[in-house]
Amino acid sequence: MAKKKSDASDSVAGAGGMEPAKPYVVLARKYRPATFDDLIGQSAMVTTLRNAFASGRIAQGYMLTGVRGVGKTTTARILARALNYEASGYDKPTIDMPGLGAHCKEIMEGRHPDVIEMDAASNTGVDNIREIIESAQYTPLVARTKVFIIDEVHMLSKGAFNALLKTLEEPPAHVRFIFATTEIRKVPVTVLSRCQRFDLRRVEQPVLAEHFQKIAASEGAKADADALQLIARAAEGSVRDGLSILDQAIAMGEGHVTAASVRDMLGLADRARVFDLAEAIFRGDLPTALNGFSGLHRDGAEAAEVIADLSEAVHAIARVKAVGEEPASEGLTAEEKKRCSDLAARLSMPYLARTWQMLLKGLEEVGRAPNPQVAAEMVLIRLAYTADLPTPDELIRSLGGAALPARRPALAPAENRTSETRPTVNVTTTAPSAQATNNNADEAFDFGDDGDVQLDDGVGESDDDQPASLQSSLSSDPRSFAEVVALVGEKRDAKLKIHLEDHVSLVKFDAVAGSIDIFLLPGAPPELANDLREKLNSWTGRRWVVVLSKEAGQPAIGVVRREREAAELEQLKAHPAVRAVLQAFPDAKIAEVRRIAGRETDADDDKESEAG
Repeated sequence: MAKKKSDASDSVAGAGGMEPAKPYVVLARKYRPATFDDLIGQSAMVTTLRNAFASGRIAQGYMLTGVRGVGKTTTARILARALNYEASGYDKPTIDMPGLGAHCKEIMEGRHPDVIEMDAASNTGVDNIREIIESAQYTPLVARTKVFIIDEVHMLSKGAFNALLKTLEEPPAHVRFIFATTEIRKVPVTVLSRCQRFDLRRVEQPVLAEHFQKIAASEGAKADADALQLIARAAEGSVRDGLSILDQAIAMGEGHVTAASVRDMLGLADRARVFDLAEAIFRGDLPTALNGFSGLHRDGAEAAEVIADLSEAVHAIARVKAVGEEPASEGLTAEEKKRCSDLAARLSMPYLARTWQMLLKGLEEVGRAPNPQVAAEMVLIRLAYTADLPTPDELIRSLGGAALPARRPALAPAENRTSETRPTVNVTTTAPSAQATNNNADEAFDFGDDGDVQLDDGVGESDDDQPASLQSSLSSDPRSFAEVVALVGEKRDAKLKIHLEDHVSLVKFDAVAGSIDIFLLPGAPPELANDLREKLNSWTGRRWVVVLSKEAGQPAIGVVRREREAAELEQLKAHPAVRAVLQAFPDAKIAEVRRIAGRETDADDDKESEAG
């Protein structure tokens, strides 16, 4: 009976022409690249290998490193295929492989006798490496080159690495080694120094989304652009992870991948609702924020994911505010770009930075809390209650007697907000200036976004910021010794600049004649005059004469500058506002004195010191 049933089945299959169903192959394996042209996001590595193969500079060992799923093992197989490519018109290793060669199919399927793949995670000992060393002595069976591919090479023991060193450094001419690892720091330097290293990069989100769109079309599935963006974002630069998610999404959506189905599958929050939640927090509207969070959590979004998505939204807004919409809009939909631009125009950078820090701290709390939902709600409550707190610069000014502004939410209606400006306190004081003059000096204290106190008294310049008169003259001949030093700094000759500032006393400067008389102080190299003359001739295109004097002239400009800065610092400490800050915060100190951009500076002191 059984035989008759079998015969009947065979007859039916034969009559209908039906073939047994092939086993399903997951997308990550089905669409594994077979050539270097199929690789995405690794153009730098492909270009380097192409040039190396074209010139015959093929290394004996390659080290491929990168996060999971970026194509390390696939690249190793393609490289092994390129080393052994044999086809009509191709008799040497080549990157360009127009079709399948004599060995390509077996190599890509991992079953070629001359391409030996070993997983170091399960073959960690010296005996395993000894087998490779012994096998390397024999010529290839059928191919041109014997290739050893060792995956997760960082898992090898110390003894195994040491056993491999000699063969890796001087392998037989017919042997090549290709290593792959996700933990490059665990690979000994002695091994790295014997290999050419290639860091496979995370694939960018737009590139991944475009790649997934092509694969979905090849599979006969329909995929929405927003859904592919969500998958690419969740993949975090890993092609394999993204294809696994896409595979699952196609099955879940029965051939139609939507953003809603991907969010449900991954437990993600709706990005539009995340921005609604963020706006409610920025306005200090706590009931709306808590209701929005409850709705997201009820629809399947995890509490930690909501906080993480909020931090990503704050980061996107801050990027748009810092560099503009176009450079910062990668990975954002058109609606997200519009909302980020609107919020960036209405929120201050200090507030965004404070919110980011609170979200990062809150994400840690949610991860540790026994009830993540409760912890996330507490994070939102803190954020909403800090939306109308004064900024650090307003608090500092209040210590000096200024009134605090009225409490208002961080996100006010757009028509009621003025453009963001840096807060500046203008104070008139009779404290003596660095030159001990008796005239009153108008000073401006700028309390920057980072809390540093900045002073502008119109005198002198810092190491990094030269006066406008000096900056405008650097493109022409220097008209003073200070401009000579500034020109040296512009040319990035740090050593010469230090010597001119601290080890040179100016005796006379004649810009018309191109003559400089200097006296070398202790610490100056004897060849400084010749060095300065030759470089000035080259930089300015005219002839200069640098003469060494036997007597000292003016003090070194570096000494003068430091004395002036010390005097300015003491003057600043005496100001009532600064004194109040230091009294309120005993451990605080003034770390730096900066110029306020846009204020006119005065270099009369420098000109008077160089007059001679």
